[in-house]
Amino acid sequence: MELNIKDYLNLPILIIILFVLISLVFIFPVLNMVVLGAILAYGIKPVAIKIQSKLKYSSISILIAMVAVLIPLILLLSYIIFEVSVFVSWVLANNSNTDVAGFFSQIKMYLPAGFDINAVNSYVDSAIKNVGSYILNYIVKLAGKLANLTLDLFILVCSVFYFIRDGENCLEFIKSFVPDESKKFFDNTIKSIENVLKSIFYGHFLTSVLIGIFGCIGYSLLGYPFGIFLGVLTGILQLIPVFGPWPIYWALFFIDIASGNYVRAVIVLLFGFFLSTVDMYIRPNLSSHYADIHPLILLIGFLAGPLVYGIVGFVVGPLILGITYAVLDSYRKEYILGDD
Repeated sequence: MELNIKDYLNLPILIIILFVLISLVFIFPVLNMVVLGAILAYGIKPVAIKIQSKLKYSSISILIAMVAVLIPLILLLSYIIFEVSVFVSWVLANNSNTDVAGFFSQIKMYLPAGFDINAVNSYVDSAIKNVGSYILNYIVKLAGKLANLTLDLFILVCSVFYFIRDGENCLEFIKSFVPDESKKFFDNTIKSIENVLKSIFYGHFLTSVLIGIFGCIGYSLLGYPFGIFLGVLTGILQLIPVFGPWPIYWALFFIDIASGNYVRAVIVLLFGFFLSTVDMYIRPNLSSHYADIHPLILLIGFLAGPLVYGIVGFVVGPLILGITYAVLDSYRKEYILGDD
């Protein structure tokens, strides 16, 4: 059957395409907030439904659910930015007291002949100062964009609210444009997307939260400065496949070895192995009930997301790639494999 483009590119279709493109030009600067709002709405909606069973008004239930979920997330982000600035300032202020050369002198017998300890010490000091200065400058620039951040947060909150309230209507509106022969594919795709979201929310984000809580408690009990912040970093790294919590506890291990605190070094290493073991048990048990997302998809999403969407890319990146995978897998099953 020969495809006639003129049958599809008629005047109404051309007008629709024109206005859709114009709309995208306006939406693109805040598209990340709209997408993040839709994703957060999916996670918050079950909470709103439970609250609504106790209250009469749906809008009030949605607002209460948003406050219960969004406010802690915003406070957590603010806490991370504040602690990073304080931590970097502390490192820069105490950099002169660090004894990298002394650490290498302790392991000198294990180093190759002719190893220049002074050069390494100078390089590490310079690297610490450069990284610290970059982070502080980034935070200052971020604070300078306070007006844009306020607008982004406002759009995010509005997006979450209306997606929770009218998300089903939005799906029905989109479905009304789907031809009858493709409605089954559309329904299967929505189910696949839901499974992917549940897998990432429960299998990865929830695991990260649990590991972060364990880290906050453990590092604080072991007496590390910024113990809670180190736990938060552990939870964030837990989100990234391949990384996990090991960069934190191995760094603390070597710092304790360098400072001569061998007992705590052994304890923090054992504690780190405990965190890794907990992750190996919790993550598969939570995510296996939904979709099985390949780690490479999540890894690319976590690392590339911030390059495109900034900080929110850590969340939006893996979710968008996961949803794309779900759409492709649904198409493969429906039209290529012909699964019923």
